[in-house]
Formats: sequence, C-alpha cells, structure tokens
Amino acid sequence: MMRKLSLLFAGVLMGASAMSLVYGAPGSTANAAGSETYKQLAIFGDIFERVRAQYVTPPDDKSLVENAINGMLASLDPHSSYMNAEQAQDMRVQTKGEFGGLGIEVTMENDLVKVITPIDDTPAAKAGVLAGDYIAKIDGEEVRGLTLNDAVEKMRGPVNTPIKLTILRQGADKPIELTVVRDIIKVKAVKFRVENDVGYMKITSFTEKTYDDLENAIDTIKKQVPADKLKGYVLDLRLNPGGLLDQAVSVSDAFLDRGEIVSTRGRDPKDVTRFDARAGDDIGGKPLIVLVNGGSASASEIVAGALQDLRRATVVGTQSFGKGSVQTIIPLGENGALRLTTALYYTPSGKSIQGKGITPDIKVEQPLPADLQGRDLTRGESDLKGHIKGADESSTGSGSAAYVPPDPKDDLQLIYAEQLLRGQKTDPAFPPNPQKAVLNQ
Repeated sequence: MMRKLSLLFAGVLMGASAMSLVYGAPGSTANAAGSETYKQLAIFGDIFERVRAQYVTPPDDKSLVENAINGMLASLDPHSSYMNAEQAQDMRVQTKGEFGGLGIEVTMENDLVKVITPIDDTPAAKAGVLAGDYIAKIDGEEVRGLTLNDAVEKMRGPVNTPIKLTILRQGADKPIELTVVRDIIKVKAVKFRVENDVGYMKITSFTEKTYDDLENAIDTIKKQVPADKLKGYVLDLRLNPGGLLDQAVSVSDAFLDRGEIVSTRGRDPKDVTRFDARAGDDIGGKPLIVLVNGGSASASEIVAGALQDLRRATVVGTQSFGKGSVQTIIPLGENGALRLTTALYYTPSGKSIQGKGITPDIKVEQPLPADLQGRDLTRGESDLKGHIKGADESSTGSGSAAYVPPDPKDDLQLIYAEQLLRGQKTDPAFPPNPQKAVLNQ
C-alpha cells in the first residue's frame, strides 16, 4: 500500500518554520565588505562569465544567479533561502490562508491525482467532485507524468476562471467530464470536533487565520458541551510544520493568563524581544493536553514549550522536531524575497529547543502500521545537514516518528490524552500545577 503526501490547493505549506514578515522598501543597509571580500566577488564574476561563454550548452543566466544565491544561503543553515517572484507569491498565499482554487484536498496515487476530500461549500463540492475520485486530465492534459505540485499549480488560478477535469470514478463505466469555476478558498487552519465530553482541536498550520479559527473552535465546543460536562481540551500539534510567529504567540495567549510566552534573540546580545501573555484564559482554566510528535516544528513548538513551561498544559506524545530559529522574510527587487534566519527563540524557562525539541511530559509511542514497518519516519532538526547547533543540543538529537493514524480509534496518543482528561488514567504530570511554572531567572 502506498503512503501519500496530501496537499491543499494552497500549495505545500512553509515547511518547518516560524516566520516574521518584514514589509516595506526592498533592501537594507549592510556592513561594508572588506577588500578580500571584493577580491572573492571578482573571482565569482570571472567564473560566471566563463560559464556563460564556454559551458557545453548555453546556460540560463537567471538560473545561474538564483542557484548561486541559494548556494550561498544553503551554506548558512537549512532554512535560509532565496525566493523568486513566483515562490515569494506562493509563500504569501500560504501565510494568508486563502487562494483562488477548487477546494479539494489531494494526493498522488498510481500516477493520478486522487481526491482525498472536497471541502464543503467550495466549487469542487458544488460541481460534484467526490472523495476517492481520480483526476486523469486537467484541461485536456494528461496528469500522468506530472508531479503533484505541477498538478496543483495547474488547478490553482484566478477567481472566476473555469477549469475542465476528467475524472475516473469507481462504478462509472466511462470518464466523467466536469467544469469547475475557481473561487476564493479559505483554508481552515484549525479542525475541531467534540469527543463526547472532550473538545478536540487540531492546528494544521500557523497562517494569518489560525487564531481566529481557534477562537471559533473554542466557542463552538463551548456551545455544544455544557461547562459542567466538559472534561477539558486536546490541542493537537502533531504534523504541524509551523508558520507565523505572531500566530504562535496569539494561540499560546489564548490559554494563558500571564507569563512570558517566548523570547527571540538575534545576533546582537542586546537584540532580545519578549512576548508576554495578556490576562484572560479563553477556556476558563479547563484542563488542557497538547499532542506533539516528530512532525511538530517551530511555531508549534513555541506553543507547546510555553504551555509546558508555564504548567498550563501537559504535553503528550514523542520528541518534537527541534527547530528553534526564526526566519525573517525580506522583500527584494522584482517581487522576490529573502528568507533569512535572523534569531533563535527560547521558551519561558530560557531553554533553546534548537536541535533538541520539546520533550513530552508523558511519552506515548504511536506504533506504525504493517505497511510502514521497517521504514524510517523519524523527523528532526538535528538530522539536517548544516543546521545551527543548539545551545542545549546533545548527541541524542531531536525529533521522532512523524506519523498519525488516519482513524482516531487507532490513535493511541489521542486515546491516552482523552483517558487522562476523563480520569481513566493517572500520571504525576497531569494535571500540571501553574504554581510550579519554570521561568527564566
């Protein structure tokens, strides 16, 4: 059986990131380079001209320059990079949380695009696209031979423009032709449901809409379950690659009444920024359990670390990814952008999770299914070539398996969390005591 990577038509999300966006005029003042640096730049210019003039086939100048820039940034750390105009626009779409598209979650299977699910009340759902459908052609072009990203790019586009899909459906004796008109698709950053007497909230990414979606989830759960019946909440941050720093702070603040959430420290020892919680706990002090695994990175680790250090929540699962750096997005000419690591972040106790990750209060392993046995699904910052060495990083490294069962009845980490909330299991780490918060002195 093939395990698949699913994408929304927002494109692939930011990867493991906590990002700070900088808007304004491109470029900034830089320190003057020394004479030796200019000599090296002259060598680069000489090589560039020789490649253009003598390489066996004429190279593309733009590609040469972009690759040279990315080579420089890749030598710094795995998260700094140059984005051309198209890539920068994709990033802006992802962080905004809405885009022009069809409204379906898809994967690649047997060289065809398979529909995992159409999003309710979107053009795809209204046109009759069903879960399990295979998209064989997009505007008459065969999907076979395309990558998943290529297919997604073809289906995204300006609002109110039509697209023709050729669909293969089990039980249908011939391909189905559907015309779908693109519209604004708003991606839900928070999925939630009520599990009898427990509120479950899963944050998939930290976009501009995450905090608002979380508030809506909390309000809806409160309306569905009376306060005297509600045992508590599960905040699922597993497989969450990160996103916007300010959203991670706002999400943390939703559950905190006071205390420092996170601090960032730049190159200059004086360059320290602290983010503090405001008064008011949106869930009224109800018990809270946070789920993490090897797919929980950066912004999601900021949330888990703050709630753990301030003893507001018990963290359950396995070691998180361990990315403790912040990337600033700096606009450049021709609408490109520079993603540059400009700071490291620290939890309220002053710990760096860079190359280490968040260690859960209660470790609960999630067994892999038979078809994944023997495969290494471990994800961790410490395994990335050229990563910044963390202050608290050890030979143990960071990360763990990044796997969550699709069926909740097989999800041992979630089941354990619900049993803790209902009193069916006990552990010294639950409930945590806010009076014993671990703070940076």
